[in-house]
Amino acid sequence: MICQHLKDATEPAPQSEYAAGCPQCHAAGDHDWVHLRLCLTCGYVACCDSSPARHMSAHHAAEGHPVMRSFEPGETWRWCYDDEQLG
Repeated sequence: MICQHLKDATEPAPQSEYAAGCPQCHAAGDHDWVHLRLCLTCGYVACCDSSPARHMSAHHAAEGHPVMRSFEPGETWRWCYDDEQLG
């Protein structure tokens, strides 16, 4: 059964363009990010947990926004951090 967070998640517009990759990694001069993720609460874009900095997990820890989705071309899967559920 899909959790309520995944059911309620919207699709906000990304906060800005991310052609250069993870904005936080790019700002720090780090180019080791792997994949991008989109916060479905606020549109924040950041790197995944396979990336050294794990900026999307840090965003969840700081803001409490429960659901993100892959921001990679052709991928639409979502992840709920609170319920540890894929949707």
